[in-house]
Amino acid sequence: MAGAASLASCFTFDDISQASARTDESDKTPVLKLIKESHAKGYDFICIPLTTPKWRERWRNMCIVPSTSIDDTQETATIEQQAEAWRKAPSFFLDEVTISRLDEAAPILVMASDWLQLDSTDDWVRHDSEIALRQEIAYASYLNVQTVILPPPRHRSHVASYARAINECLKSATYINFSIRLPIYDPAVFQPKEKESPSSHTSTSSRSTTTSPPSTPQIVMPRASTPRSLKAARAPEGELNATWEMWDVIRTICDYNTRLTLTLDLTPPLPSNAGILNRWMAEPVQHIFLPASTFIANVKGYPVLPKGTQSFVRNSMTHHPIIIMSGVNSGLHTKGGESAYAQYVRHVEKTSTAVQAAMTAGTVEHFAQGYQDYLQNPLQVYIVTSFPPTVVLTSVQPLMDNLQSITYQTFEQDPVKYRNYEEAVYHALMDWPDSDRIVICVAGAGRGPLVQRSLTAIKRSRRNAFVYAVEKNPNAFVTLQGRKQKEWGDSVQLLFGDMRHVELPELADILISELLGSFGDNELSPECLDGAMRFLKSDGISIPASYTAHLAPLSSSKLYNNARISTDLKGVETPYVVMFQNINILSGDGGGVSGRCGSKIQTCWEFEHPRKDATVDERGLPLTNSHNVRSAKLSFHIPHAGVMHGLAGYFESILYGDIGLSIHPHRKDQVSKDMLSWFPLFFPFKEPLYLPSNSELHVSIWRLTNERQVWYEWYAESFLPVFNAPSPPEHSEDASGDGSFFASASTHVAVPSPVIDAVDAFPSLERSETRRSGEESPRSTAGVIKIGQTSLHNPGGRSSWIGL
Repeated sequence: MAGAASLASCFTFDDISQASARTDESDKTPVLKLIKESHAKGYDFICIPLTTPKWRERWRNMCIVPSTSIDDTQETATIEQQAEAWRKAPSFFLDEVTISRLDEAAPILVMASDWLQLDSTDDWVRHDSEIALRQEIAYASYLNVQTVILPPPRHRSHVASYARAINECLKSATYINFSIRLPIYDPAVFQPKEKESPSSHTSTSSRSTTTSPPSTPQIVMPRASTPRSLKAARAPEGELNATWEMWDVIRTICDYNTRLTLTLDLTPPLPSNAGILNRWMAEPVQHIFLPASTFIANVKGYPVLPKGTQSFVRNSMTHHPIIIMSGVNSGLHTKGGESAYAQYVRHVEKTSTAVQAAMTAGTVEHFAQGYQDYLQNPLQVYIVTSFPPTVVLTSVQPLMDNLQSITYQTFEQDPVKYRNYEEAVYHALMDWPDSDRIVICVAGAGRGPLVQRSLTAIKRSRRNAFVYAVEKNPNAFVTLQGRKQKEWGDSVQLLFGDMRHVELPELADILISELLGSFGDNELSPECLDGAMRFLKSDGISIPASYTAHLAPLSSSKLYNNARISTDLKGVETPYVVMFQNINILSGDGGGVSGRCGSKIQTCWEFEHPRKDATVDERGLPLTNSHNVRSAKLSFHIPHAGVMHGLAGYFESILYGDIGLSIHPHRKDQVSKDMLSWFPLFFPFKEPLYLPSNSELHVSIWRLTNERQVWYEWYAESFLPVFNAPSPPEHSEDASGDGSFFASASTHVAVPSPVIDAVDAFPSLERSETRRSGEESPRSTAGVIKIGQTSLHNPGGRSSWIGL
């Protein structure tokens, strides 16, 4: 398996200048020299600034006028003329750029000027910064540069302006990938607040009519140093959320453009709050910026990452990021030299759980390489024809269509599922009362894997049993005939036909089927078994005995983008089978602020077999399918701010006794570890739904049916908890005598902030005041205020359905 991550060496303008002294005729340019040296050291790319300090100096001289010379009319007019000429035709001089050749641009990542302020509080700084950025992008496009790393936004109040400028760049440079460099949080939240000094500069424009210099803050430069550890410091989650919220604004204004990604800057120490870190797993992280200053020395003096950063980088390997190493040749650590940093990152990569699982034969991750976060219509089947996998999509309507042999072969590659089925049949046989003959019926035999496992279980149990195998696919029935002739003999009788219509010579003691889907019932197992239950004796055993559907809110920009690739409504109203990888489950455990919410992943409904509630005709078939209608309304606590893009669907099944099948994230390893047959289901939403910290999400989902079809509909609402303050006793008066009050009985006291850390929001609902002896403290009652909703998805099965 190829490495999960690539490495890039980051160079400054000073590094390029120093390389020019080492350049000979074979290298041609300093940048080509650095590329050659970096490749020799094992780096895949280099990362360099696109421009030199001379470009910054010229831009500042044109666009930022010192306030001391504002009265010099002649000088100001000259500067304004230069600035206007540049605005009309932006261009570089040769000494203002670091590269000028196509062969220099091929293996590099370029960084746009980090001093540009697209979100400045000054209108003209923003305006001229955008012109400068467009100039840099145009030059990068000229040289066929593939990736441009953009400077971070700095002012939350003007981040929309930043996003609008980036959106224009995406439109103008249609093949360049843009990556925004962002820290996971602003390290300044742990530093003492400083008074802002008056601005010493003002922007220039011939269109300005003000007679006094406007208040323009100094352009913020990236911090060179950050605190080494967070120690005991805590910051409200609202401040730790700030960079993610800015990112959310940017990608939303840019309409989730797939060419816009993230470069996560791990310079500051990472917070310990897992919820804050997990949200980045669902974002399009393309690069990780890892300076030498992030590393600490181990006991031997070699550079290693702090445990929190180490864990985050390990988890980020699922993104296959390019890790940009900066300052590793500065001698910051005493042992190991420059190579020690790259060696350590490779060690972290190899010890990543995701990487290890992908390299281990027999695991789901190994089997499904290339399928992660790839949408598959549940009525289509992946066919693996080679390794690396070649994907062939085959349409499947379980009751209407017949599968191809290669599709059966894919299903049969799962040893875990059939092992558990065999164990279930074995224990059912062992528990069956003494009998001269036990009758087993396999409903939906396919190419015969369950028939074979049943015969193996019979042999193990030493019980006298006989097997009927029912199959409606005429092509698979040929394979069954061959296996009966060569392998099974008289121990099996084959019956051709739809299980809803075929007649069995005798009633069965044990009925076995494998009709489950990713959501349990989404491949019509209930409807199929309705027709087969007439085969079963009144005291007979069904394998599976029951199955449940489970749901959780999910964030994933990639899945959201993939679902809306289709221009019609069907793309965002169709549930998809997906092997989740870079996602974030937004819900938390516990009842939330109001105490009304359920667990992180919640149960929607259950189907049991054999069932007794359906009204049947003389043939034993239900008169209608109304008994298979289901609905659920679930309440989730959202502890950390996030954006919901859809719902994650899972299933669990009890085959017999304590033997089952599960893709539930919390229980799958205990029930059926490394089972390959089912990936989770993804219910997309047309529009993302922003969910503040400490909010509640109410999800409604329905399984509906008519005479011809079964389909799902889904809908969600978001709420913010509030509290009704208790009424003070009528005899109570304000001690101050001024008649003031904090809140009447009808006054809603909202959550302090929708972005405050869930842990800190309500440390205690108890009042600390001392009350009169025997007087009971009045209690607040929780309520909610609605803050958002989605549309109803797939009403009437207009976009997706399963045919009966």
